[in-house]
Amino acid sequence: MASGWAPDGAVQDQIDDTVADGVLRARAAMPAGAGETHCVECGDEIPEARRRAVPGVLTCVGCQAARDRRPAAFGINRRGSKDSQLK
Repeated sequence: MASGWAPDGAVQDQIDDTVADGVLRARAAMPAGAGETHCVECGDEIPEARRRAVPGVLTCVGCQAARDRRPAAFGINRRGSKDSQLK
């Protein structure tokens, strides 16, 4: 059901674009290559098993867990209401 000038399926297109952007962002953030032998944040040695399991690893488990807990600030506002544009 279209609303106003929006074509049918416009809302689903926005949802699909948001999901696709999230996937691309996650893939771009994935490390690749040889990686590091010591954590770039704390300097502790990264175990061999972790280096084999995660190609391009840069951090130890503890520092990566701390990174994962940080809130991510990103996004494109695709909502159409004027109030949402003020955020």
